[in-house]
Amino acid sequence: MSVPPNLVQSIRAFRINELQEEAARLGHHFLYAHPITGATKQQVLGLISEAFQFPKGVGKNFDGLRETLTETMSKAGEQTGFLIVLDQLPNTQKFDKEARETVLDVFRDAADYWADKKVPFRVFYSFE
Repeated sequence: MSVPPNLVQSIRAFRINELQEEAARLGHHFLYAHPITGATKQQVLGLISEAFQFPKGVGKNFDGLRETLTETMSKAGEQTGFLIVLDQLPNTQKFDKEARETVLDVFRDAADYWADKKVPFRVFYSFE
């Protein structure tokens, strides 16, 4: 894959099934969320946490999501890498541009965390 090992970027020309195949080829975790039905921050974060199969109640706020994507996953053992797709982040009155940017900042923080550990952490996203 010609994409840097630690980044958060728009999905653009990539196809989800190709990203999933690439994750499998590399032996990386593939995490996919389609949170378009969320109308509030809590709903969107809940949908992401549920899709990623995080323990119930984890990741219901930005700090909890950040901690789960970093320290909690690190404590789970040695990690080979992550390829994450956030497909169609919603645009609602209670989950607006600022909330979308904040959730992407959480994933950017996680990418930096994993970069320090030399573990690939790639996030691709799209908006509704």
